[in-house]
Amino acid sequence: MTIENRRLLRDAFGTFMTGVTVVTTTDATGQPIGFTANSFSSVSLDPPLLLVSIAKSSQNYATFAAGKGFAINILSEGQKDVSNTFARPVEDRFSTVQWQIGPHGSPILNGVAAWFDCSLHQIIDAGDHAILIGQVQAFDATTRAGLGYYRGSYFTPSQSVVAGPAVVVSALIEREGHILLQDDGRGGLTLPTAQVGTKGATATLESLIAGAGVTASPGVIYSIYEDVEAGQQHIAFLCPCTDGAPAKGCFVELATGLDDVTDPAMRVMLDRLADESRVGNYGIYFGNQNAGRVARVAEGTSL
Repeated sequence: MTIENRRLLRDAFGTFMTGVTVVTTTDATGQPIGFTANSFSSVSLDPPLLLVSIAKSSQNYATFAAGKGFAINILSEGQKDVSNTFARPVEDRFSTVQWQIGPHGSPILNGVAAWFDCSLHQIIDAGDHAILIGQVQAFDATTRAGLGYYRGSYFTPSQSVVAGPAVVVSALIEREGHILLQDDGRGGLTLPTAQVGTKGATATLESLIAGAGVTASPGVIYSIYEDVEAGQQHIAFLCPCTDGAPAKGCFVELATGLDDVTDPAMRVMLDRLADESRVGNYGIYFGNQNAGRVARVAEGTSL
């Protein structure tokens, strides 16, 4: 992938990280299948990876799990009917939409805000769901506004009276069993954290690392949870650190230095990281600030 394409992909990840999507692939006979998903997440820029989850009870699960890849179609604000079609048990969902086969072989819907055509990189078991991780092989992003869905209603950027959850990013900057913590302004400690706003999750994460003043790599997603009370979707990235003295905060030992972390959900996440670091068996958390599930990565695999 060229430097320019990587920049464009980073911008696309940041702009369309959440929203209503239609996930598509083809079955063994070449017939298109797809389903509506109301969010997806970028996992890595190098290589370019993204993820979406699918229920194991879905009639399409076996086809997606056995396929060579899938496409993420980010619906535009005028495609509510497309979202509804692919969310219902319709016999031929593709009969009412225009589409074409993408460069890597999955169906691309016409008129979408963006699309990512992916090869299947990995499947992670997640209880009654599976997490499909795809490696982006081709993509395109347009100037069309995306379609959002939050608490039972569609919304678009032009609807100022309806807002989705704020997306907050935290950087788990880890070095040799120590984690970087900063003053939370309330007498306690917290991770480097910022609200995404309009610049996207990837750019926000890079800004957090740069502000920390250390040499660290933007890492993979370690935890995704919704703080219902605060109206926030929280995404934490595990970022390996190799060098540098922090410009803000300090490194504390994961095993003993977490007493001053004031946010309960963040404290639980860091306690889990401390335990998983000792045994080398990592997982990705999905849920809310109170309860959820951990999708295990293969033992011995480093996130």
